Amino acid sequence: MNNVKFEFHVVASPADPKSNTINITKITLENGESYSFTEANMNISHHVQLKKTKTFGLWKETIRRHDRKSLWFMLIKELEDAYFDEAGNVLFKNTFLDKITEDQKIEGADLNLKGLLEQLTISEKKKSNSKDLKDIAEKVLLEKFTSRTLNVKQWMETFEKECTRFEIVQDEMKIELLRLVLDKSCTDWYQATVSKLGQVNKWNEWKRRILDTFADKGWNSWRYAVAFRYKEGMLIDYAIKKEKLLLEVNKSMDQASLIALIVIGLPKVISDKIDKDEVNDSTKLFKEIRKYENFAAKKNYMSAKDNRMEFKKKISNDKKPCRMCESLNKGERYHAEEKCWFRMRDMGRDKNNNNKIVSNTMLEVDLSTEQKN
Repeated sequence: MNNVKFEFHVVASPADPKSNTINITKITLENGESYSFTEANMNISHHVQLKKTKTFGLWKETIRRHDRKSLWFMLIKELEDAYFDEAGNVLFKNTFLDKITEDQKIEGADLNLKGLLEQLTISEKKKSNSKDLKDIAEKVLLEKFTSRTLNVKQWMETFEKECTRFEIVQDEMKIELLRLVLDKSCTDWYQATVSKLGQVNKWNEWKRRILDTFADKGWNSWRYAVAFRYKEGMLIDYAIKKEKLLLEVNKSMDQASLIALIVIGLPKVISDKIDKDEVNDSTKLFKEIRKYENFAAKKNYMSAKDNRMEFKKKISNDKKPCRMCESLNKGERYHAEEKCWFRMRDMGRDKNNNNKIVSNTMLEVDLSTEQKN
């Protein structure tokens, strides 16, 4: 006998599920006889001499989990001493191995075939699940998650409800669906989390990480939602977006508060037309708002800053130099003609009591004119 064959099986390590380990299930002689190792002696760590061979070293570099491999080894003295006694009986660590009968071989072949079918079924199921998840991602009642999502906690609650609705209960499936409903801006975060967690597919850990990363602990989202007001365009577009923003920060907001905040953001001339007692839900409010679309289109609702600038511009255009000062070549003086000093002089000539005041005023005007020239 010059050669002997060992059968190897790569499995998850009992000590660390993330790592692989190798078990030796049986040894086969050149005459076809096979002997099984006991469970206590299967692990490769017990087979010191076999691990030292070149054949094992070459194969070890290419192993993958669930691999099954049968390899022939040259029966060198070290292996012969480890697996045979002086009479040629098969043993290991002073324990004789049991010979595998024909019935056991058939049973083993059936088990191997069953294992292959199971792996094939799992593979096909994964492909099917992958396709199904893409369809589900398009059907979920949920906007894609972005770094600008106002309330990540509320978004996550909706996501888990959708998982329940589509009967997605496995953690691995939830994590994969999460990837499909993330916006492109968040794909880097997803890939980084995959690198950190490795093969750990625990949904609770993924949920904790996304909540910690994107949670808004300040008031920015509330401030933006409450302060959002109508500026231009369709009134109904404003109302729908305002409702969406408010529900994103607090989906349990009562209808009265929701309606009040939407109405307050409308132009006052329109909000004053809406009867508070008539609109007790957002649907009725939207219907009421649509009545004033044409009215809003005719108005120019400028901001307070724009109004101030427009007022100053109007005053500037209305302000003209005094024509009396111009006719007397006194330069451009901006004041009301009825208050012009020269007009007062002419009027003072007829009023003796005011002659001194008018003369003094004229003297000041003349001196001022000479200084300018």
